[in-house]
Amino acid sequence: MSDLNFILAIQKLSYSFIPVLLGIILHEVAHGYVAMKQGDYTAYMSGRITLNPVPHIDPMGLVVFLFTAMFSPFVFGWAKPVPVNYRYFKDIRKGIFYVSAAGPLANFVLACFFALLFYLLAFLPEHIITQFSGSFEFLFSMCKAGILANIGLMWINLMPIPPLDGSKMLMTFMPPKLAYKYADFERYGMLILMVLIFTGIFGFIITPFIKGTFFVIIEFFNFIFGV
Repeated sequence: MSDLNFILAIQKLSYSFIPVLLGIILHEVAHGYVAMKQGDYTAYMSGRITLNPVPHIDPMGLVVFLFTAMFSPFVFGWAKPVPVNYRYFKDIRKGIFYVSAAGPLANFVLACFFALLFYLLAFLPEHIITQFSGSFEFLFSMCKAGILANIGLMWINLMPIPPLDGSKMLMTFMPPKLAYKYADFERYGMLILMVLIFTGIFGFIITPFIKGTFFVIIEFFNFIFGV
């Protein structure tokens, strides 16, 4: 890697770090919070319903995040899954669906938050933006990274590859025997996902979804702000 490419990679990591780390943490916190609302306090008792990143850090997920933040077109990573005990749910199928959907939904809300922040910053008086141009350039880059990365996290987790959230949501609609067989693929799921990501196949599949969602969010805020 040339010095210039390395510098650009470090710059990308610097403005991607906070929004992606926040997205990964909130994703797991949302799982734990909804599980608690469904009657399972396991995540709460384990100290996982917190924005403190330390209890959530997964070493391999952090390495993947750092690597993709610097060298990949889209950023990906994961935290330690929050512990969930389905036996405490009043309705197991609904509980699993709600808990699984909570993570991707949290990423979508966070993407919208960064879009809102981007527009609020853009509508500040021009002389303020000009005076602090370096800081605003960083903030604008961070907001854009926050939008795209959290949309990416949302769609990645919605993919029907065990153990991703999309597979768990899909299993709630399957007959029990078929769901159990489908869940057996979980042991190979992360390996399959990593191969798809690093070969570029996953990016080819998921990029249209990311671009489409990005377009919808931006058009929504264009309408709200009258742009």
